Parts: sequence; C-alpha cells; structure tokens
Amino acid sequence: MTTRIHAPIAGIVCALEQVPDPVFAQKIVGDGLAIEPLADRLLAPFDGEIVAVAPTGHSVTLRSDGGIELLIHIGIDTVALGGKGFVPMVAAGDRVAAGDALIGLDLDHIALAAPSLATPIVVTTAGAAIGFRAGPGPIAAGELLLEIEAPAAADAAAPGGVQATAHVRAILPGGHGIHARPAARISALARAFGGEVRVACRDRSADAKSVTSLLALGAIAGDELDIRVVGPEPRAFAVQLAEIIAHSGADDGDAVTPARPDEDAADTPLRPGEFRAVRASPGLAVGPVFRIEGADAPIAVETGEPREELARLTAARERLVLRLAARASDPDAGPAAAIAQAHIALVEDVALGERAAALIAGGASAAFAWRQASRQEEEALCSTGVARLAERAIDLRDIERQLLAELAGTVPDAVEVPAGAIIVAADLAPSFLLEPARANIGGILLGAGGATSHLAILAAARGVPMLVAAGAGAAALAQGATIVLDADRARVETAPDAARIAGVRTDLAARRARAADALAAAAQDCVMADGRRIEIFANLASADDARHAVAMGAEGCGLLRTEFLFAECDTPPGEDWQAGVYADIATALGGRPLIVRTLDAGADKPLRCLPFAPEENPALGMRGIRFSMQRPDVLATQLRAILRGVPATQLRIMLPMVVEPGELRAARALLDDARRDLGIAAPVELGAMIETPAAAILADAIAVEADFLSIGSNDLAQYALAMDRGNAGLAARIDALHPAVLRLIAAAAEGARKHGRWFGICGGIASDPDAAPLLIGLGCRELSSVANPIPAIKARVRTLDLAACEHLARRACALGSAEAVRALLGKEKP
Repeated sequence: MTTRIHAPIAGIVCALEQVPDPVFAQKIVGDGLAIEPLADRLLAPFDGEIVAVAPTGHSVTLRSDGGIELLIHIGIDTVALGGKGFVPMVAAGDRVAAGDALIGLDLDHIALAAPSLATPIVVTTAGAAIGFRAGPGPIAAGELLLEIEAPAAADAAAPGGVQATAHVRAILPGGHGIHARPAARISALARAFGGEVRVACRDRSADAKSVTSLLALGAIAGDELDIRVVGPEPRAFAVQLAEIIAHSGADDGDAVTPARPDEDAADTPLRPGEFRAVRASPGLAVGPVFRIEGADAPIAVETGEPREELARLTAARERLVLRLAARASDPDAGPAAAIAQAHIALVEDVALGERAAALIAGGASAAFAWRQASRQEEEALCSTGVARLAERAIDLRDIERQLLAELAGTVPDAVEVPAGAIIVAADLAPSFLLEPARANIGGILLGAGGATSHLAILAAARGVPMLVAAGAGAAALAQGATIVLDADRARVETAPDAARIAGVRTDLAARRARAADALAAAAQDCVMADGRRIEIFANLASADDARHAVAMGAEGCGLLRTEFLFAECDTPPGEDWQAGVYADIATALGGRPLIVRTLDAGADKPLRCLPFAPEENPALGMRGIRFSMQRPDVLATQLRAILRGVPATQLRIMLPMVVEPGELRAARALLDDARRDLGIAAPVELGAMIETPAAAILADAIAVEADFLSIGSNDLAQYALAMDRGNAGLAARIDALHPAVLRLIAAAAEGARKHGRWFGICGGIASDPDAAPLLIGLGCRELSSVANPIPAIKARVRTLDLAACEHLARRACALGSAEAVRALLGKEKP
C-alpha cells in the first residue's frame, strides 16, 4: 500500500543529511526530507490521526489511514523555546484531513531564537520504504513530497504469515533514564527477537536493536515510552521489553551508595587559592598534580583492500569483547562488571558497525572508519541536551581508544601515574580506573565530566575522591603542584601551606584507620554502646550479592528481591528451578537469616512471563500481595520453592504491599498448606512489608497476624508524600527522612512493639550510616542495607546509646521538613 505525503508547509526542500542535528541527519529517528519553512502555518500532510503533539508545540506525530507514522519537527533545538512561537491547533487523538491546520508559527521569533528553521519530516514506521521523494528546491504547501510503501507486514493477509503489531507503553522509573547499561539490555533483548522493535519518546523514535539509537532518544526518568513491536507474538515480547525498561533505574542505586552533596559548601565563602567544583565521589586527598592530556592517537585515514580492513576491524572487535567479557564475569568486579557489560554492547552495536563498514567500503581504514562512526554517535548523544547522556559520550570515546589499540597491537592509556598523585584532565574514560596500577592514585579532578558518569561510579566504589566540572580552575593547575582535593566540601585548594598539608595527611591517616577498623570488625555482631543488639542485614538479588554482602559483614538478608528471578523467564519459573536458586543464596549466606520477599510485581513492574493489563495508576493498582492473591497458583508455587530451598531455621518470608490483616491470613493459609504437603513441621515466620500509610496506621492490627514487620521506606515515602517515584521533577523531594514518613515509621514500630514483634527496615534510607541513630530511635532493630556501607553502619551503631537515639527521633519527628531533619543529623555526627 502506498501513502502519499504532501508538503505540510511552503518552503525550500533539502536532504535530511543537511539538517544541522546529527540525530536527524544520521536518520536515527527515521528517513525523510526537511523543509526550510516560508509560511506561518503547518498543515496536515495526509488524512489520518494525530498521535502526539509536543507539550511545547514544536513537533507533531501523525498516523495516516494507511498506517504510516510521520514526525514533523519544526526547527532544530526548538524544545528550548518552551512553546514560544508555536500555537498548536490539534491534540492527540484528533482526526485530520490533508490540508487541515496543525500548528500556527511565529517564524520571526523562532528564527531568532533557534539554531535553525530546518524542519525534518521523518517516517518513523519500521520497515517502510520511500518510493518517491521531492528534489531539493522550492515547494508549495500541498505538493507531493514523499511516497511511502508500507512494510510487508502491514499488507500481509491473516493468518498466513501475518506479522502482528503490538503497542505497549512504559514509564521510565526514577534514576537516570535510558543510559548505557539499560540501553545495552534493551538492545540485546531486541536483537534476539525475530521482528522489528522501535521505542519512541516524545518526538524521537529509535531502533531498539541499536544501543546508540536508544541513547539518542534522550529519555529521562518520568518519560513515557511507546514500544512498537512487529513480528511473531509481539504482545508478549512488548510486555517483556516494558519490564526491562521498568527496571532500568535499578542499577543506578545499589551499585554505589551516592554521597549527598554538602549543602553548605556552595554557601561557604571561598578562601584565597580555592575554587569550587562538583562532587562526584566523596573524600579528601593531597598530592601532586598529574596532568593527562586527551590527544587523539594518530591513525591512517585511507588504506588498501576494504575486505581486509573490514576483517581487521571485525577481529579487533571480537578481541575487545573477549577482554571485556572477562571483566564482566568477574564476581569481584562490582560496578566494573556492569560497566564492562554495557561497553560490550557498544562494541557490538549494530548501527556503529554498519556505519563503520560503509566508510571502509568507501576506502577508509578500519581505525578511521570506527573513529568517524563513534564520533558521530558522540555528537548525537550530546545533541540530546540531557546531561546524563552527554556524560555517557565518554564511554564511546573509551571504546574507541581501546578498539584502536587492538587494531594497532598496543596498550591503551599506558601512562604511569605516581602513587598519591591527583589526576587532572578535561575528562577521563571509565577504563582508566580499571588498571591495577591506578589503584593508588590520590584523587581525580576533571575540567568537564559528570557526577553520574561511569568513571564517577567506579571512583565511588574504589573510594577515590573525585570532583568534576571544574572548568578553568582545573586548566590553570601546574604539573607537579601540590593541591588539596576536598571532595567533601566540593572545592580545591591550589596553594596549601605546610601546616595544611600536614593536617590533611593526619586526617587521611585517621580516616584510613577508621575504615580499616570498621572492615576488620564488620564480621562481628553489631551491639550498641549500651549493650543492645541491632542486626545489620543486606538487600540481595542473587547468590553473588550474598557472597559480597557476607564479606562486608552482613549478618543476614533483610530483603531478597525475587522478582528478578521472574524477570529472566518467558513463562513463570517452575518450582524446581526456583528452589535451586533460593538454595544457592541460602548456602552463600552460610546459615545466616534469609528474608525472602514474595513476588513484588504489577503493572508498574511488568513481567514478560506474567502479563499485566494496563492501568491508569499502576502504583496504586494490582501489585504485590494483591496480584499474588489474584494468582494463588503462582504464589503457592513460590512458597513451596522457598520452603524446599531454604532451611526453616534460616528462613523468614515477607509479603509486599500489605495494607490489612486479612492479606496475612490468606497468605498464611497457603504457606501452611505448602508446609503440610512438604512435611515441614518447623514453624516459618511470615512478615509484612509496611509500605503504605494504611499499613503503618494499622500496624498494631497487622502485627496480630504477622511474625515481624519491615519498613519499605522508598514506597512509604512515595505514598505518604503523594509524589510519584518515577516523576523526575519530584525525585529530589521524595525523601524518606521527611517528618511525615518518620511519624509513620514510629507508628508502625509502636504497633509491632505492642505485640512483641520484631521490627526492621529494608528501604534505601537504611543504607545511610548517618540515618542509623534516627532509625534505631524510631524503633528499628534491624537495618537492611546495600552491601558496601555495612562496615561504616556497624561502626556507627556501636557508638550509639538507645536513650540518645530515641531523643533524636522525637526531635526529628517534631520538625517540618526533610531538609531540617538532615541538618539535625549533620549536627549529631560524632
């Protein structure tokens, strides 16, 4: 079927490649043409429906009656105009006829404010082909611009060979959006699918099989994504992909506990010889400046036989993947393993490979072709305007350096760094910190860079102080000059005197001694200064997590997230397989307590093996225990597997999203049936997560049925403050230390105490050592953290007195904001 697209505005036609935006010029969004507009009104190019109009009015997406989707983007970088110059005349869902007015334009204002008026007109339908396109030059509104042949799947007759289509929408959770690691997972999943997969966000669309195309979406937390799948059983695959996207923020939180910025640092006056920067990893360092310049390695531009160059490039990519895979599979690599996995996806990226192959076919050398292809993708990332994605451009440069070294048979970044030196550079690749010889550097100061980059993640994991975005201050530092890098205060001291240098070195020695003492004592039970026992557990998702947590001093698992088991399956996992996984984790814990949370899934956390119907408010919908009771077969199988895999003396089971006692009674009946069937006479504790205000208020009634209660502070903060965790604009305000949340924790603790129930907390706030006194004062007798802070948490708890903690809790609950509570905790530090 052919769709005729008429010019939506009078102007000058130009090729898409001439548009001054690499995302459009490289056809990452799709193929088409562009028009330099000469009229003040955008018109419908065909009969059809409005799919979306940008909130700022600068773009519109339409679908023709023949099923062809078209994006019209008025000007370049016009989203920054905030709607000025655009008057939308239609809305999503409206029917339009060819020639109907879509958007009114103030061309004078747009031309003055935007980099370019060039208006891309792009076909985003997967598999569609352009049969005719107008040549460059003047065109009148309504003249034929493009003829589009629909993809074969659209014309196939059912049911013989039909490629069905499915659309699923997903909301990006809190975190950092689609950056390298989630893009790698999405791409790997899409490449394994036998059809076409596209992901659209706002006015951009990406081939989900390409990591770089996904990155160029610029999708951030809170964005709604439209997943379009064409192929066999598309609905199941679309739901599976939506589940991956729903968990795309998971690796932004637990890998490293991010330090909160020093809120007073920006207000503290600078002393002579100081300048500010942005903290990426906390800490303190003193040492000589060691500058690293980022000059490109020289390469040959042209070479001989294209076939030989393509073979060289292919072999180099394969060797690099093998090196990265070794790091990704290292159980002790920590965050470096996840970063290596993301880098593998970049090396194997389809779009990058095809672009480099095309350049080689044109006579370029393998090295030059890869560099050019990679640099184009860097520009695309930077053009999104999303700082997080601009930071990820350095990952492409990192891969480029490593791959060119493979081609040349050399070692990348072979420069030797003196022990204790403070590295100063414009920017650095993540692989810089992966070399063993770099383990003894003092700190890192970057003129550019970002606080959430992969380098920052590695620096925090290794305890390397790091400041970024230092600008001219970093550029002015002389090679060899001794400086103080105070990342805790977000500033650099360029001319410290002898007394200051000596003082910093004394401070560093004391910090190292405290950290060593904390780690050495981490394996011991945690007992407060007044003799009260506090359990310090870990949040886990795998046996590898368990082994690392035990090494860091975890006394058990306070939360095993079982949804990750289900996320890996096309069908609900069987009892035998689940039992084996639980047994591995129990063994890794060496008999320490294991609290297994039953499946926590819903429309807000979709799983490909358990499709969920779309919901208007999924966070308030059929999730957690509500869903499990709707599917008692799934819950019963999981309970049997847990009982088979974990000894009763080690096991506790916890139910998510409980709001009333009846849910405990129903679940306990299933648990008792499973125990009876398996011949398990020993009792098994069954507890409830307190994640809603309702559960906190009814804690005394729930505690009648539950053997223990555990606070899920992330969701409790969301529901108490009526702020969506997936809303990027509210993310900074969703703080579990808000007095409203603290009062709910106190109420739940009192409900547990009334019936003598054990009471703990497994939410994100439990990973903050500074919050430990407050949480204990509120009534928590178990803190379940991510693994790395456990030694510091134990060291802090051992200094505490319960009466002082309870006094602190009363003071905090009487305050009026989370900021005030954090200020109070800062003053109470030892």
